[in-house]
Amino acid sequence: MNLTELTIDSLRELIVQGKVSASEVARAHFELIEKRDKEVRAYLQLCPELALEQAARIDRQIAAGDPVGALAGIPIAIKDVILTRGMRNTCASKILGNYAAPYDAPAVERLEAAGAVILGKTNCDEFAMGSSTENSGFFPTHNPHDLTRVPGGSSGGSAAAVAANMAVASLGSDTGGSIRQPAAFCGLAGMMGTYGRVSRYGLVAFASSLDHIGPFGRTVRDVARVLQTIAGRDPHDSTSADVPVEDYVAGLDQNVRGLKVGVPGEYFKGLSPETGDNVQKGIDLLAKQGCNIVPISLPHTDYAIACYYIICTAEASSNLARYDGVRYGFRSSEHTDLQEMYKQTRYGGFGAEVKRRIMLGTYVLSSGYYDAYYLKAQKVRTLITRDFLEAFDDVDIIVTPTSPIPAFKLGERMDDPWQMYLADIYTVTASLAGIPGISVPCGKTKAEPHLPVGMQLLARHFDETRLLRVADAFEKAGGFEVG
Repeated sequence: MNLTELTIDSLRELIVQGKVSASEVARAHFELIEKRDKEVRAYLQLCPELALEQAARIDRQIAAGDPVGALAGIPIAIKDVILTRGMRNTCASKILGNYAAPYDAPAVERLEAAGAVILGKTNCDEFAMGSSTENSGFFPTHNPHDLTRVPGGSSGGSAAAVAANMAVASLGSDTGGSIRQPAAFCGLAGMMGTYGRVSRYGLVAFASSLDHIGPFGRTVRDVARVLQTIAGRDPHDSTSADVPVEDYVAGLDQNVRGLKVGVPGEYFKGLSPETGDNVQKGIDLLAKQGCNIVPISLPHTDYAIACYYIICTAEASSNLARYDGVRYGFRSSEHTDLQEMYKQTRYGGFGAEVKRRIMLGTYVLSSGYYDAYYLKAQKVRTLITRDFLEAFDDVDIIVTPTSPIPAFKLGERMDDPWQMYLADIYTVTASLAGIPGISVPCGKTKAEPHLPVGMQLLARHFDETRLLRVADAFEKAGGFEVG
């Protein structure tokens, strides 16, 4: 029995029944990380002492007959933009290379309260800005399915860790697709809940009106189990929603027959042929499960990329102003006065993509351009949101591709930012609208090296239960292997 290949529920059952200890499970994962992560490079930092201490605590509770949480003994990895107390929290940036988190993000607190074992912090694009995890200030992460290709971004390390069996589940962040797109590239389920469903407190801000924390897992049930744990109102985050969290896991086994599934024509232009074929087979499989397939239109989709990259860069420019070398983080020693210190600190501490986005954001917020760009983008955001709300008057779920292409080669798009940004073309719309979305595996390409393809499911605000139910039904019907 390979302890690194099991689901949350099956692994927890073994631990609770005493057939295997949580400590054995943790050690098995660290042994695999030692062997495999030299190639994949999913982790920025490991915490074996903390993990083994957490695992030993679970073992003692079970030996004493005490109740344990829903994630008892489950090894989980955390993206390095989510604060984890006592560990370095670098955001994969040299400007925060030695910054230690003073507290746990509530999402991490809730995982630990449920008995999870934290393995370490995963690599990502610097400050979550990117679609390939090549923008990390330290090193790129490789896709476990083909080490010459990217794992997606910005949560590529979290996705790669689970795909390589170096964690059972993981947390990532999603601003414009940074969970869903890596899930598609790495053959996983990855979910972004409704904006406000999971507290953003302790998530280092990229674009505050768009940022989410969410889970990766090898199955929809695993994703539901983790989301169930981390979701809910948090008084530390004024944008977290005071909306009851339903029992996502209990809702998985309900029938999907009769549900209306919308298919927007705008999302099926410019796809690679095999992506389009696989997603169409996925839609056909949903029809065989009794879903009614309904063609719909989301007419403002073509404006989404421009709208998103105006809003997110504007918010990034504001949020990253705090990294000035004065309060914490890297400070340049090459300066003669305060202004030069600011300049040299930011020049040396930030990577090229972060600088690009700060410059774009500062420009669209500057005097004379605010109305022409930022204000207009917010108006377009309202129109995109309205498209979804009107569509959900007629359908229950919307199905789209997650990405127009499978995982591309390392270095292939680094010199062409526009092509890199277009990797998010099908995910940014849900982020702008604040609705929940999940990417699920939808087979693989026929040509070598048989790369995973992702299918995205979207639902109305706070309808995560139905979204997960449809995704789970798709998985159980063999949808992950379609093709």
